[in-house]
Amino acid sequence: MNELDHSILKDIINMPMPYGKYKGTLIKHIPVSYLEWISKQGFPAGRLGMILSTAFIIKTNGLEYLLYKLDALHK
Repeated sequence: MNELDHSILKDIINMPMPYGKYKGTLIKHIPVSYLEWISKQGFPAGRLGMILSTAFIIKTNGLEYLLYKLDALHK
């Protein structure tokens, strides 16, 4: 059984996109349409892929508000 890696959520909130059209934009602010496009291309391997795919799942399931609540708690 895999344990939940809470640092993935922190990275979604704090990490800027390292490449592409939204380079420099915090991953939490990347539009779901762009995350959908990346998912069709295939998420990158490794941690970045995990972060982007998790952001995609959160946003496509209407749970984006959770990221903003978590962000507010850590300020």
